[in-house]
Amino acid sequence: MNVSLTPELAKIVNEKVRGGMYHSASEVIREGLRLLYEQDMIKRVRLQELRQEINIGLEQAERRESKPLHMKDVIVQVRKQIKSRPA
Repeated sequence: MNVSLTPELAKIVNEKVRGGMYHSASEVIREGLRLLYEQDMIKRVRLQELRQEINIGLEQAERRESKPLHMKDVIVQVRKQIKSRPA
């Protein structure tokens, strides 16, 4: 397999090899692909969890167990969550 990289990406790969953490450009690329695969798996799990939460909410709404949301309260709650996230 042959892979073409932009000059910027090639520079990053070369810096990683020169830095001594990797012995070759192939190792850098393999690590990047492993990380990409891991991120994809995390996204799938999060999406599955989100779908489950949505289904729970829909079931609660059908049973009339839900309460109306007020957008001002939702915005305040979201802003609090954003501020509490690690940087």
